[in-house]
Amino acid sequence: MNIILYKNLKLKMEILIIAIVAFLAALLTFFSGFGLGTILTPVMLIFFPPEIAISLTGIVHFCNNIFKLTIIGKQFNKEVLIKFGIPAVVFAFAGSYSLFFISNETLFSHSLFINETDVSYLQFVIAIILIFFALIDLIPFFKKLKFNKSILPIGGILSGFFGGLTGNQGALRSAFLIKMDLDKTVFIATTVVISFFVDLTRIGVYISNIKDFEISNYVVLGLAATLSAIIGSYIGFKSLKKITLNYIRNLVAVMILLIAFLLLLGVL
Repeated sequence: MNIILYKNLKLKMEILIIAIVAFLAALLTFFSGFGLGTILTPVMLIFFPPEIAISLTGIVHFCNNIFKLTIIGKQFNKEVLIKFGIPAVVFAFAGSYSLFFISNETLFSHSLFINETDVSYLQFVIAIILIFFALIDLIPFFKKLKFNKSILPIGGILSGFFGGLTGNQGALRSAFLIKMDLDKTVFIATTVVISFFVDLTRIGVYISNIKDFEISNYVVLGLAATLSAIIGSYIGFKSLKKITLNYIRNLVAVMILLIAFLLLLGVL
């Protein structure tokens, strides 16, 4: 009896913790256009095997994107979607496929955590690129720098390819689009639409990863995390009028620095 009570209590605590993290992550990342998976995945990994953790996070991310499409998606910029989004999605495949051929040699190792962690040349290069983009938005001298729409395809190709290589497409995508001088609502809507199409290409993988597990064990948790993320996104949407573009720029820059830091630590 005590064992059953303990298991039930443990399950409820897992659901509560993941739901809270999903809510806060969705609220925060509604404005930045990326980061929900980056924040939620490590928490999922505490409780579940990698296949389950990554797949559940991906499904929550996908469902949350569908919801965001319904509330803000129609305000996307068509030109940016076509010239940037399509190349980004196509070259994300190319980047993912290139992983089979690109050497992932270790640049350095560290033991900041319990186990020794390796950082590859690729992780280091992507981290430096992200730091560069973040500093452009944080240093006042560079804040007025804007990208011309003529380089949208180049931005889509580069962010898609390197995003496919590292799995951090959202950070590279937002780092580029935030410099396009888009309206804050248009920026968020456009990143949502592009992110949705990227998720669409991966949702089959997520589902196939969990088909061999007892899915019924994760239904309640998945629904709780998804609902919490949706509530977080909704509150973010309702707060949009109070949020300035400068706030979004700074948030994107800080989130990008976080991703770069995690890459340099070998966590991502």
